[in-house]
Amino acid sequence: SHDRIEELAALRTLIEVELASRALPRAHMALIERLQTINNGLTDMIQHQDPVGYIRTNLEFHRTLYLRAQAPAMLAMTETVWLQFGPTMRQHYGRLKRKALPPYHRMIIAALKAGDEPGLRLAVRSDVTQGLKMLLS
Repeated sequence: SHDRIEELAALRTLIEVELASRALPRAHMALIERLQTINNGLTDMIQHQDPVGYIRTNLEFHRTLYLRAQAPAMLAMTETVWLQFGPTMRQHYGRLKRKALPPYHRMIIAALKAGDEPGLRLAVRSDVTQGLKMLLS
């Protein structure tokens, strides 16, 4: 239901913004390069119209960043929310004919490079809330 999606998105926003913020002091160039590589993989998934690959790669991007937070309980909670979103995401992305990546992962990477915590928090929040808008449309 719409209410359930909004509830799960609110949880994602709260937890994922905090995880990203905690990861920032531990971010290094190897992590940033890995995130760029993963994000490039999303482009391949879009070109091949592979919704399962897109979802899997998108979650890999987020999980790779959040692992740096060294907050296993928060990450476990996030993964539980992702699992609850799974069927809805699969159904939605299967009918979405996306042509290009949204800008939010690039914004996340740029904020990590700059050490910009407010920018990182905004980029993660925007990524999650934009996904919510797509699921509810």
